[in-house]
Amino acid sequence: MTALPSTTARLIDLHPEPADMVRLVTAGMEQRPRQLPAWLLYDAEGSRLFEAICAQPEYSLTRVETALLEARAADLAAALGAGVLVEFGAGNARKVGPLLEALQPPAYVPLDISADHLQSACEALQARHPTVPVLGICCDYSALEKLPPHPLLDGERLLGFYPGSSLGNFSPAQARHLLSQFRRLLGPGSALLIGIDQPKAPGRLEAAYNDAAGVSAAFARNLLVRLNRDLGGTFAPEAFRYQARWEAEPSRIAMALVSRRDQEVQLAGRRWRFRAGEELITEYSVKYSPEAFAGLAAASGWRAVRRWSDPADDLSLHLLVPAPSLQTGAQAADSECTAPEQRPEQRED
Repeated sequence: MTALPSTTARLIDLHPEPADMVRLVTAGMEQRPRQLPAWLLYDAEGSRLFEAICAQPEYSLTRVETALLEARAADLAAALGAGVLVEFGAGNARKVGPLLEALQPPAYVPLDISADHLQSACEALQARHPTVPVLGICCDYSALEKLPPHPLLDGERLLGFYPGSSLGNFSPAQARHLLSQFRRLLGPGSALLIGIDQPKAPGRLEAAYNDAAGVSAAFARNLLVRLNRDLGGTFAPEAFRYQARWEAEPSRIAMALVSRRDQEVQLAGRRWRFRAGEELITEYSVKYSPEAFAGLAAASGWRAVRRWSDPADDLSLHLLVPAPSLQTGAQAADSECTAPEQRPEQRED
């Protein structure tokens, strides 16, 4: 179908219910080390702080990826082909502008967890691109089983867009599951353009996630503020220090709030004890080499066909298409994150 131009952004709200939050938080607090879903960081204040992180001099990922998207927008659009553009974890939706200009898709569908932030982003984007209908979906995209029915999606080829190296917030096993889920959501004949940050010097990575201005620390501590507000928590944010540490073997940055002392807090109707030095993991950021990511994509039912990178080869944009035949779930679960024997994806610097 051909969608009619619209100047009014629409929003579908599928935000998780409070009961779901309690279940997820309780499960995370029972883990060792304790770890909560990364999307909990992104309430309105968390989203604002994350935007500030992206502007810090130590954090180059956003600037590098934005420049790459701007420089190669025409090539990216030609490689993607026609279809509705679906962005996972859209945030402020500022990176998508060059793609929208080059693609002129029949619709743009951003998915994000923060309803207020998403509404503002959709309205701003709709004003800048009045001929492209915008339909926002507030949801936890990592748990979305299917896209909601809507006339803008009916009968259209779907193009996924997942910038920001957000896949790194998931463990490799979770990332395989998420990529497989994206394949099901987008359907046959789809394509996925995904941004992947690559390993770098440990000092450079640790500085990027623990900036001198303390914005990353404030972003992490805001999680405790949200837990206090939304789930009856009694956290004292100042009783936790923030750390960002490179872990070489899993190739990831581990971000955590570390208890400064033995303490007890209430959360979600239960009491929880923290020992001095105990970590609450706020998020991980896994870094993949191009070869490792190609293997991960193949284990998830995708075929990597092209790659674009910045001049320093710090970050890549990968174009994936559904593989002709899928591995079974058991095979995919057992696959290692190394490149299989296949035709190498085409790289363009």
